[in-house]
Amino acid sequence: MKQKRFILQENELPTAWYNIQADMATKPMPPIHPATRQPLGVDDLARIFPRECCVQELDTEHQFIPIPEEVLDKYKFYRSTPLVRAYALEQALQTPAHIYFKNESVNPLGSHKINSALAQCYYAKQEGTTNVTTETGAGQWGAALAYAAKVFGLEAAVYQVKISMQQKPYRSSIMRTFGAAVTGSPSMSTRAGKDIITRDPHHPGSLGTAISEAVELATTTPNCKYTLGSVLNHVGLHQTIIGLEAEKQMAMAGEYPDVVIACFGGGSNFGGIAFPFMRHNLKDGKQTEFIAAEPESCPKLTRGVFRYDFGDEAGYTPLLPMFTLGHSFKPANIHAGGLRYHGAGVIISQLLKDGLMRGVDIPQLESFDAGMLFARTEGIIPAPESSHAIAAAIREAEKCKQTGDEKVILFNLSGHGLIDMTAYDQYLNGDLMNYRITDADIERTLQGLPSI
Repeated sequence: MKQKRFILQENELPTAWYNIQADMATKPMPPIHPATRQPLGVDDLARIFPRECCVQELDTEHQFIPIPEEVLDKYKFYRSTPLVRAYALEQALQTPAHIYFKNESVNPLGSHKINSALAQCYYAKQEGTTNVTTETGAGQWGAALAYAAKVFGLEAAVYQVKISMQQKPYRSSIMRTFGAAVTGSPSMSTRAGKDIITRDPHHPGSLGTAISEAVELATTTPNCKYTLGSVLNHVGLHQTIIGLEAEKQMAMAGEYPDVVIACFGGGSNFGGIAFPFMRHNLKDGKQTEFIAAEPESCPKLTRGVFRYDFGDEAGYTPLLPMFTLGHSFKPANIHAGGLRYHGAGVIISQLLKDGLMRGVDIPQLESFDAGMLFARTEGIIPAPESSHAIAAAIREAEKCKQTGDEKVILFNLSGHGLIDMTAYDQYLNGDLMNYRITDADIERTLQGLPSI
């Protein structure tokens, strides 16, 4: 049997992030001010975010952005992450496809989110910020941000989606272990939270509600900046360390992917693995297919509309050009809490609009079926979010079985599911179900889109 795991040496690690905006023929549309409807510049965005992140957000010229030495030093504690050939999964599926996964679950925080958390906290510290705040769904981002804040001597406040906090209590414990203050969203601690609870006392929370509360805290607290785990351009930029490593590791394996897959909430881990390979489609004539696997219950890529919309429920954020279900969309209580977001990132929305990638919807039970098969073949229990990518990879491998094509499939295992065992218990007990929203439900929330 050929080698199964491919790991880079320290001197082979990428030293710059890849900025796909520089290579896009159609640049993403700019964020705009919700009141003036004018494009926002660095100074406008820097009221909320660390300034260097704002510079990166709007950079459409520089193909590569150097990774600060202090961030690179922190990366070296856990990078590179392994690229793994999933021989046992291939055998179970009896597919001629070659299946590889990039294992981001092996870092100390258990998911890919730490790659951007370290960068954002570094930039916040460099400009003299003392406090950072953020939102989190399932808790992977909140845990990563809490840890990164502690590394750089910052105080962190996290608003966690209330239903996810109930489903995954240990993630809150992890955040508090690293010193973060954690509040379930919507809460009574902010004006945005109070308004949401007044309208709907039983609101289970969403990433949209949690973003509203975190942004409000950032804009009303001295020396505090808001950080974000997905959606925005600079977050996807930081995550390209994943795909840049995977490029080198696929070369070590002597193969190149025909299909690249990742689960999709706002776009951070999808962009992280896909953008470096997509560069070769844009510049070198490669024809790799890129698939974003979203939950059937939150299908912004496949059933949303491309419009300017708020990134949060209360309307505090800039207006972003995105595929969206509407910022008031209230997602079903699926266990893939990190994928329960109403909109897609700006860059990914433009790439989807231009036909350079596609989305697929994965029902909740299919995602757990895939996660179970992966666990029983590869010995890794995946996060419910990552199981959507596994399910999409299995679909592609089954197609190869039917056609006889020996395609190379690469997916991102964005995190482990060791803190998601309550969800697996419910699956094993037959207590989970699929959720599919109706066209009428989508139409209702789309009616609240801002007019522009």
